[in-house]
Amino acid sequence: MKLPFTKMSGAGNDFIMMDNREGQIRLTASQIAWLCDRHRGVGADGLLLVEPATKGEDYRMRYYNNDGQEAEMCGNGTRCFTRYAHRISGGKQNSLSVETAAGVIRGTLLGENVEIQMINPMDYRPPTVLQLEGGPEEVHFLNTGVPHTVVFVEEIEKVDVHRRGAELRYHTAFTPRGTNVNFVQVLSADHLCVRTYERGVEAETLACGTGIVACALLYHLRSASPSPLRVTVRGGDTLKVSFENSPHFRNVRMLGPADFVFDGEIEIHA
Repeated sequence: MKLPFTKMSGAGNDFIMMDNREGQIRLTASQIAWLCDRHRGVGADGLLLVEPATKGEDYRMRYYNNDGQEAEMCGNGTRCFTRYAHRISGGKQNSLSVETAAGVIRGTLLGENVEIQMINPMDYRPPTVLQLEGGPEEVHFLNTGVPHTVVFVEEIEKVDVHRRGAELRYHTAFTPRGTNVNFVQVLSADHLCVRTYERGVEAETLACGTGIVACALLYHLRSASPSPLRVTVRGGDTLKVSFENSPHFRNVRMLGPADFVFDGEIEIHA
């Protein structure tokens, strides 16, 4: 079976995009993991399928991490999804409503950038101290579509993201679903630098959209710095997060790149 695909990048977070509006693409977890493998397949942090909406939106987005497991949504992936769906539909709409397992997200094309309106965050936990191998660690938690733990650090380049990220990702405080883990250095009053260990990828990625948003919102709660905030990710891009907080977070938006990399066709084996 040969399938056409498009490779895209959202601030270094890369994805395999496929058009499944006809509903004929049915991939197993092992096939998705193989497609996302950087040595044997296309190589990506995840795979996204464009499908017909089931609840009256423009499209439904199915998102799979590169381990082949389906996740609720992906912020950078939704920006890429918006631009890809705009292209395969003939460019008829610059603004799309996207159904995800986490809720409805609206994406708007602004040139080569895309702004997405996120679902309202949930499950906020006040800062707490966890006991880790290296000693006590203050952590912050917020669900911005998927669960995110945030740790504020003084020197982000000195952080062992894989070791510390994996320990927190599997910590009993976050069972059974686990958590994504973000390390944040404050560069200035409105500018953060973030490195992320992603659940499902089980490694540091160049960017994580829902993580960017979680970091910005939790920093706002910590510092009262006003919207918008700039967030620079490992891949070098700087994204903008804007929001309202009166008295709860709403109208949360993220603006950043969504780039086409290449189109291709690949043969899928059973």
